[in-house]
Amino acid sequence: MRRAEAPPAGWYPDPESRTALRWWDGLDWTDARRAPPSEAELLSYESHLAFEDAHRQAATATSESVSSMQQRARERSADSQRVIENVREAARSEVDRAADLFSRQARSMQAEITPLITQYSNRLIRWLRILAVLAVVLLIAWVVFQVVAQASFFEWLGDRIDNLTDDEGGAPLGVRAALLTAGS
Repeated sequence: MRRAEAPPAGWYPDPESRTALRWWDGLDWTDARRAPPSEAELLSYESHLAFEDAHRQAATATSESVSSMQQRARERSADSQRVIENVREAARSEVDRAADLFSRQARSMQAEITPLITQYSNRLIRWLRILAVLAVVLLIAWVVFQVVAQASFFEWLGDRIDNLTDDEGGAPLGVRAALLTAGS
């Protein structure tokens, strides 16, 4: 018989004498012998076996309970992971939706708002245009005035010169008047 097939160590009926028990060490018979158990020992042994059996069943039930609890915990964990993933997806979609809404509102507000530099530069350009037009009008008026004034001045000067000179003798009027008063 092979070791794996051998019964575990314990008291077994003696193969040489059926009236005693002999110790089997798991490999071979030993010299240790004893009398068969009494009724009280058998009851005690049976109750011990019943206790061990109950203990084994409790341990099995406990291990099955622990296994089922672990299985339920794994299922709950998987459920929790699914819930967490659903919450993450919902949060991501909400963040994306909010970002899209914010971007659209920002673009519409940006179209409505004119930058301050544009507002001030438009005013500056308007004032520069007004000043340029005013400068051109003043320049034209000055040129016209100069032309008219010079023409008037030269005409007046020409008239003065004509009045000062005598047409007949060609002598200046002031000299002729002096001669006339001196000769009288």
